[in-house]
Amino acid sequence: MPQPLSSKESSLFRQVIRNYEDKQYKRGLKAAEQILKKNPKHGDTMAMKALIINQQGRTEEAFALGKEALTADMKSHICWHVYGLLYRHQKNFEEAIKAYKFALKLEPESHQIQRDLAFLQIQMRDYQGYIQSRAAMLQARPQLRQNWTALAVAHHLAGNLALAEKVLTTYENSLKTPPSKTDYENSEAVLYKNSIISEMQEYQRALDHLESIAKHNLDRLAVLELRAEYLSKLGKKEEAADAYRVLLGRNSEHPEYYAKLVDSLDISADDHSARKSIYDEYAKKNPRCDAAKRLPLDFLVGDDFREAARSYLAFMLDKGVPSTFANLKHLYTDSFKKDALGSLAHEYFESKRASSDENTAANGEALKGEPAALYYLAQHYNYHSSRDLAKAMEFVDKGIDLLPKNVEFHMTKARIWKHYGNTQKASETMDQARKLDLKDRYINTKAAKYQLRNNESEIALKTMGLFTRSDSPGGPLNDLLDMQSVWYLTEDGEAWVRNGNIGLALKRFHAVYNIFDVWQEDQFDFHSFSLRKGQIRAYVDMIRWEDHIREHPFYTRAALGATAVYLSMYDSSQATNGVGGSADANGDEAAEKKKAAKKAKKELQKAEREAAEKAAKQDPNKPKGPAAELVRKDDDPHGLKLASTTEPLTEATKFVSPILQFSPKYLDGQVAGFEVFIRREKYLLALRCLNSALAIDASNPTIHEQVVRFRQILNSKVDSLPSKVAEVLKSEFTTIDASADLKKFNADFLEKHKDSPSHVISAIKIERLLGEDKKKSEKDIAGVLDMKDAQYEQAEEVLALLRQWRSSEADAFKTAAHEKWPEVTAFV
Repeated sequence: MPQPLSSKESSLFRQVIRNYEDKQYKRGLKAAEQILKKNPKHGDTMAMKALIINQQGRTEEAFALGKEALTADMKSHICWHVYGLLYRHQKNFEEAIKAYKFALKLEPESHQIQRDLAFLQIQMRDYQGYIQSRAAMLQARPQLRQNWTALAVAHHLAGNLALAEKVLTTYENSLKTPPSKTDYENSEAVLYKNSIISEMQEYQRALDHLESIAKHNLDRLAVLELRAEYLSKLGKKEEAADAYRVLLGRNSEHPEYYAKLVDSLDISADDHSARKSIYDEYAKKNPRCDAAKRLPLDFLVGDDFREAARSYLAFMLDKGVPSTFANLKHLYTDSFKKDALGSLAHEYFESKRASSDENTAANGEALKGEPAALYYLAQHYNYHSSRDLAKAMEFVDKGIDLLPKNVEFHMTKARIWKHYGNTQKASETMDQARKLDLKDRYINTKAAKYQLRNNESEIALKTMGLFTRSDSPGGPLNDLLDMQSVWYLTEDGEAWVRNGNIGLALKRFHAVYNIFDVWQEDQFDFHSFSLRKGQIRAYVDMIRWEDHIREHPFYTRAALGATAVYLSMYDSSQATNGVGGSADANGDEAAEKKKAAKKAKKELQKAEREAAEKAAKQDPNKPKGPAAELVRKDDDPHGLKLASTTEPLTEATKFVSPILQFSPKYLDGQVAGFEVFIRREKYLLALRCLNSALAIDASNPTIHEQVVRFRQILNSKVDSLPSKVAEVLKSEFTTIDASADLKKFNADFLEKHKDSPSHVISAIKIERLLGEDKKKSEKDIAGVLDMKDAQYEQAEEVLALLRQWRSSEADAFKTAAHEKWPEVTAFV
């Protein structure tokens, strides 16, 4: 039975709620404790106190008090609502929804509880539950347009397009006076309704509806684009062509408008002259328009292409546009166009060099004329499909001689060194480029990236610190975490892996994982904001984007990095326990880990000492600014706890599962998934990854290794598996028959791909796995160096393997590789 409060204490309780809403937690806590002195078992006050101390970071204490409040008053909607809020703060959304529903049973009229429940349901993509919540909110407050719109969105996301349209139409018909012409919410709502009609593929009705709202709609561009799209889909070619001409009149740089205009005019793809005349028309109207001059290069061929390319290249190089090569490099997939652009750039360079004295005097330090041609040619020979690094270096050095203070030339030279494999010179050269323009954030970021690629993590952090907040309490790294600099965290993690510090590597990869969690959680703010502001189309787009957020390359790269580290940790622990490997290797690894841990501890002590010295030097009378704000202390700054996990495969599964779910066509993700599941002895899941990988690229050398390993494991363990599992494995894994000779299968693979270094490496690894003489496999794999198409990256892989096998061939191989690729840092 709840304790009743006196009028004075009731007033004090209302003050507690106000203090919580105003984030005045100390005052709220003080007022709550005053009430609890006289009424120690008042459930609502205990619940509010739990909510306040939770905001102060005392989560465990808050949960204990929240449960105590429920015990004191099980029939209080406030107690259940607070309990749901505590679970939501812990991201346990399922339990939070249960608590909200119980609170709603006790207080069905509470708009706040209903709203919180609805936001959790849309966050969890419980569309049916969201529809019910929104319908209840609409019945309670039908005068608010956002309640109608929200119900329409709920039906839309659940796939009930007709119902979504009906809800919006019902609201429109209920209006007694038409909305103002400047009503932004109405303008967006009617366009949203139009998009729903379009999604139902009723384009004629969508067009009619668009025509009826077009006159007073505030988003003019969206109306014009939708009108052109509908006319095109309805086959009204002439009207569609006129609509796209209107759009090109507004923006002549939009490539899609040109393509749709050509399509609307029924011009054949082979009629190059007719297609080009369209672009020429707009090039004449807008002499500064780049798209009209550049886009015809995509479809022109032969002499027509050469003439158009010559004209475009001369115009851009005369003007000195640094992005000229970036604009044209997509054409390099066509060998004729690639060669033509290279020869035209040479022609231009020779013609300008003939009059270089006049040009140099006129242009001074500008990247125009001859310097622009040198810049283009350096990039041309540095590009992967036309690569000749010696020529690229020759042209970039000539450019630097002409313009010694030009940033672009130094950046290109750094990229050339990168492609040589010389990360040291690449890092130094990019830093020289940075020093030429100390106010440019982009070149500063590039310099830091190259320093990370050269494993200079501490120097890179100082470089990044030049453009972070100087008053950031945790230094540059804390500011980069606050700014969610995913690229830096990923690169830094990979650098720490190469440096052998898996603790810091995992720390960075987990930071990236958490950032994606934050991006998902950030939706909460928009569930109410977007409806309140009427930005419905953008909101629906955001919801759909969030559903696939972890297929982003930023996530997959960091996740694969973390997965590789965890797999390595598991393999090391298995070797330590005597499952394969050698005792010497295990002892060395243990010593390395101990050394790394000792180094990390020293660095932590040094950082703490420096922080203490800095604090001691501060003037106590100086007013405290933002830097004086409390920073949440990181109890594992060097990732030692992460590196000491006893369940590396569980952690690896956490990283790799979203890749398998959202990027099933990503080969490296399926490869990583197989490696995780095969170690966990989840053979059905491993087979699913393997079959997916085979469907993507059956000839991939890594897939060949996994196929043979899987068959070998099945042959040895199939009898010990449950009968149903064994039956599925036998029926679904058909790449290699159970009775097949694995050595012969591998030999056939080697014979088929004997000219491919990557395939040869994989085949030799499998030979060794199947019991081939170790000395022979080491000599065979070292022979990859003599293969015609061998690249230094493959030589690096071989060197790593030889070291892993503790082969006596490793030193000789490294020396031979250094002679073949003298610039590669890994062989120095």
